[in-house]
Amino acid sequence: MPQAARPAISSYSLAILASLVTAMILLFPEASFSASLTGLRLWFEVVFPALLPFFVMAEIMMGLGVIHFIGVILEPLMRPLFRLPGAGAFAVAIGLAAGYPLGAKVAADLRRANLCTGPEGERLVSFANTADPLFLAGAVAIGMFALPELAGTLALAHYVGAFGVGFLMRFHARRAPQTEEPRAAAPLLVRALAALRDARERDGRPIGQLFGDAVRNSMNTLLFVGGSIIMFSVMLQVLTIAGIVPLASQLLAAALAHFNVHPTVADALVRGAVEITIGAKTASEATAPLLDKAVAASAIVAWSGLSVHAQVAVMLRGTDIRLGPYIAARFLHAVLAAIAAWFALGPAGAWLGGGVPGAALPVLPPVWAVQPLSFGGRLFHATATATQLGLLMLVVAGIGSAIGRWTAFWTRSR
Repeated sequence: MPQAARPAISSYSLAILASLVTAMILLFPEASFSASLTGLRLWFEVVFPALLPFFVMAEIMMGLGVIHFIGVILEPLMRPLFRLPGAGAFAVAIGLAAGYPLGAKVAADLRRANLCTGPEGERLVSFANTADPLFLAGAVAIGMFALPELAGTLALAHYVGAFGVGFLMRFHARRAPQTEEPRAAAPLLVRALAALRDARERDGRPIGQLFGDAVRNSMNTLLFVGGSIIMFSVMLQVLTIAGIVPLASQLLAAALAHFNVHPTVADALVRGAVEITIGAKTASEATAPLLDKAVAASAIVAWSGLSVHAQVAVMLRGTDIRLGPYIAARFLHAVLAAIAAWFALGPAGAWLGGGVPGAALPVLPPVWAVQPLSFGGRLFHATATATQLGLLMLVVAGIGSAIGRWTAFWTRSR
């Protein structure tokens, strides 16, 4: 096929697909309306309060130069392990704490600030964009499975898979150029403080303007995230009515039968391929053994669904970070997380806990996660976590600044 013909075929295919989905929405308005309300409720009750504080905090930390400080400090750790600049540690930390899609947004911001190269950004977004503990414990383990003891197993499997992806992605684009850190005779802390000061001077916005910009940009981004969740919820409902989801579930169930996997989890995997929350909920309701359901949910959460992929694609817009490596990494994460969950609940559970789910890994969720959280509860705990993370970074930067000033004063006094 000629190279020039491929974009045209892709455009025609997308246009036909969009037209078919639109026609289905018009033919089944009540089902589409119900699905949109479900997506809206999910965004407002879960996603919005959980992500807003972290979005605001990330923008403020970037404007204050704290990320640049952390980047210099953690360069000796991040570079050998993951072939990433030290600033990538901030994206990893906030991605682990806040969940999808904030890790991708911070990675894109670092690329725009030239704190990483394009290939490094591809490694970073594949590593840093993960689910958060609040979703794994409060939403999946307790809200869907009603098993608090499953929270530790799911979280451990998810983050073991994430760090496995981060390590394996270090081999991606091995010969590509990397960010060059300045080789100076000054100590590491002095260089970190200089990076913080230079970044703050380049930004130059007063703290009031910085806060206002952070809130405004965060709200715009979250509105887009909400729109994506609603649209993909409607699309999944339309595909179900059209018979595409049931057909795909039957084909996948036939394939999974060769691996002794219960066929009822196939529907959850198909739905989870599109939308993470709907897929995890379907997995929890399947009439399959707990091991099969937990492994399926672990894979679904790690894959994150086309809805999150679309959000990541928009976050990366305007950068040279490609989406293809990210999607491949998500598939790898799904495989690793599923294997880790199977091992924790299967062989490890039988060996250490007598086969009781979660007994081998008794990592319990926080006390507040034992009960379903309201909008206010999620907003409060997300704000508290974001504030703690931000204060920790500010304290580290403040202590480093104080030590630098004391060292300079001592040197002059001598």
